[in-house]
Amino acid sequence: MAQRVIDADGHICETKSLWEEYIPRAYRDRTIRIERGDDGQDRTWVNGEVRQDLLPAMACVPWGMDDPNNVPTWDDITPGSHDGAARVAVMDEEGIDHCLLFPSMYLLAGDIAEGEVAAAACHGYNEWIADMCKDGQGRLDAVGLVPLQSVDAATKEVAHIAQLGLKGVAFRPERYNGMALHDEALAPFWNAVAEQGLFAAVHGSFGSHMPSFANSRYENTFFTHMICHPFEQMAGCLDIVAGGVLQRHPDLRVAFLESGLGWLEYWLGRMDEHFEVMGAMVPWLTRPPSELFKEQCFISIEADEAHRLPKIQTLGLEKCVFWGADYPHYDCTYPGAVKELEENLAPIDEDLANMIRHGNAARFMGLG
Repeated sequence: MAQRVIDADGHICETKSLWEEYIPRAYRDRTIRIERGDDGQDRTWVNGEVRQDLLPAMACVPWGMDDPNNVPTWDDITPGSHDGAARVAVMDEEGIDHCLLFPSMYLLAGDIAEGEVAAAACHGYNEWIADMCKDGQGRLDAVGLVPLQSVDAATKEVAHIAQLGLKGVAFRPERYNGMALHDEALAPFWNAVAEQGLFAAVHGSFGSHMPSFANSRYENTFFTHMICHPFEQMAGCLDIVAGGVLQRHPDLRVAFLESGLGWLEYWLGRMDEHFEVMGAMVPWLTRPPSELFKEQCFISIEADEAHRLPKIQTLGLEKCVFWGADYPHYDCTYPGAVKELEENLAPIDEDLANMIRHGNAARFMGLG
């Protein structure tokens, strides 16, 4: 008998209806859009400037980076990446029961400098994705974007996200305008998330021009992509866990997505060691960071990381891990995502495997 499967890290591909119909005209040219140039290639525009280094369809089509001589365009994105009913059809083909949707190009909303413009981008995206989910037969949920460039705007958008019925808020792990995620200035935002009963999802991407470790050292996408997800997520995790956000909001759920599982054991162990020997420097923390993580945090894995699960179980972190397919991005497994997952879960204890298939994601998302 097939087990229930939840994809807790799926993506959409934004279409021109988003910036043409959901973004006010006054902000449209300064948010995020995709336009085709004279060379026939689609490029991303952010802050009114074209990103010559970012061909969006390469990242957002399952075969997008296979052949540099056959670069896809935005016309090649699959209907399942922007149409709710078509997405459900893809899920049926794959054997996925429920999916949590994240942005693709609008993950770059953190690059927008002005808080007012960023707020318009996030507000419009949230309306657009909520409308897409209406065609999902109750099987699609989504995160709403928050403009952390402006604490007031982000706090206001939290209420809008809850009103739309979206499950949580999403933002990047980098620092918005130099502000750490545990900065006292963000207290109204974190209070609002907790009061609304939403979860927080930390999700990065490559292609961002926000100040980051990757951008400070490399230009080649091979190098920046290697670094941007795990390194920035480690820093974001440090901010939220050791910075006291969890301890101040004991009912808050936080997930770190698309950065792999390999760093978690090392990072929590290192945080605990520092708490033991340097705890006086973080007086707001009264409990080991690993305990806080176990109680309130989640991390996504891809199917080929399942071999790490027995060790994670020995550390008491087995309830913190869920699976994400990453469809329709270039490095996802499609078709055959669930088939790959089941092959990798085959050697794993069935109770633990069911936590990864659906149990932990359902608890994170507040599903029945």
